[in-house]
Amino acid sequence: MKRLWYPPGAGKIVVDVTLTTPDEKPPAAGPTTPSAPSNPSAFSSYSAPSSPSPLTPLGLLTILLGASLSSIDFFIVNVALPSIERDLHASPATLEMVVAGYAVAYAVLLVLGGRLGDTYGRRKLFLWGVAAFGLTSLACGLAPGAWWLVGARMAQGAASALMLPQVLATIHATTRGERRARAVALYGSVSGLGVVLGQVLGGVLVAADLGGTGWRMAFLVNVPVAVAALLCAVRSVPDSRAEQPRRGDLGGTLLLGSALTALLLPLSEGRATGWPLWSILLLAAAPLLGWAFAAVERRAEDTGGSPLLPPSLLREPGVRLGLALGLPVFIGFSGWMFVSAVTLQQGLGYGALKAGLTLVPMGLTQVAASMLAPRVAARLGGRAMTVAALVHGSGLVVLALTVLWVPWSSLTPLALAPGLALCGLGQGVELALYYRIVLAAVPAARAGAGSGLAATVQQSCLAVGVATVGSLFLSLIPALGMRRAFTAVLGVQLAGLLGLALLGLRLPRRLS
Repeated sequence: MKRLWYPPGAGKIVVDVTLTTPDEKPPAAGPTTPSAPSNPSAFSSYSAPSSPSPLTPLGLLTILLGASLSSIDFFIVNVALPSIERDLHASPATLEMVVAGYAVAYAVLLVLGGRLGDTYGRRKLFLWGVAAFGLTSLACGLAPGAWWLVGARMAQGAASALMLPQVLATIHATTRGERRARAVALYGSVSGLGVVLGQVLGGVLVAADLGGTGWRMAFLVNVPVAVAALLCAVRSVPDSRAEQPRRGDLGGTLLLGSALTALLLPLSEGRATGWPLWSILLLAAAPLLGWAFAAVERRAEDTGGSPLLPPSLLREPGVRLGLALGLPVFIGFSGWMFVSAVTLQQGLGYGALKAGLTLVPMGLTQVAASMLAPRVAARLGGRAMTVAALVHGSGLVVLALTVLWVPWSSLTPLALAPGLALCGLGQGVELALYYRIVLAAVPAARAGAGSGLAATVQQSCLAVGVATVGSLFLSLIPALGMRRAFTAVLGVQLAGLLGLALLGLRLPRRLS
């Protein structure tokens, strides 16, 4: 006989006993029998998980299509801003709100989107998010005025916040081992390529002026894509959710939204409006609101509540290190995309189409590198991040030397291609490893909260990068000129990549 051990403090334990008749066979024990949790105190609330269906190739393609919509639309508007300004008579501050409104709503609601998916089902929230994204894209494309467009863009950011966390959470819950590593690598490539493709596609659509739509087609093109993604998702995306859905956290949601808004709104709008008093006060309030949010979440978890973002996630070393790795990656990347758009169009006089096509070498090498990222990580382990950062940095050095040595009027897309290709190689591996490192440390039951946290850091850094690096670039132009201001900003980004290379040395030799 086996001696049964009951953990202390477990409360009442009910054992389900199945009696069999002589002509019946007892159920065989197999891999479907859930193992006991490692923490004894968890017995009191433990329930057997219902395994979601495996993610099929079509299902993966469908959720990655949704992820690409979110990423593309963050940047597709950049090359369309001059046309929007002329057509809607928008002021520079209003134009920045067209970009910032999407970013702020996106970042503020991402964690909530992940929690809703954990509770109500990730497939359902993905479907709602895709449908809402299609409708809000239609509202953007039909906008009769500038502030209508600002409001529609904020709603579009909210729809993306419903959709995107379900992508990573579904991958985390429905894949294992090498299949998960490949899926995460594909997500990293789609996320990064979407930024570049947004610039290229925006330039193509604005230049084509299909049916006289001009900039509006940059938004209207999302509608049929969203419909196709919705139809595919109904049949191919498996459902998954947390084993024990948690209650809502209204206080945490309001505090997180207030803290991110207090940080991102002044950084996005402060320079355009001359840094008025409200922007300074909001920036001063941001750390206080962040502290209040952390205190509320810590108290909720300690008292058995349902915090929006469990502080215990941040106690995981892999999560903390992964988030730290994301800071130089995303701040530098978004700053670079903004600076390059201004330099190519205003400095070198490229049209929207030519400016977008100039970035194609970076996009192509980024996709290739992200596809190879699992093999690189298997061979180099954590050192792959260091190598990727150094390759990315070498691309910035080549770009800086090209801009300084080649005559300004002779800077063609072909001359810029070698440096851009090196940047894409580094970025492809960096993006894939970021999500792999963060998600590997997140328990499956908290996949939605973990993916929401990873995506919130990404989107917040994208907004911060445009605001800080972009503002630095614009402030340097009057004194240094655009050529030297561009190389100075590349130097700032290079410093961040050197820090990323050092952080990469702290990663384990073998990545899970």
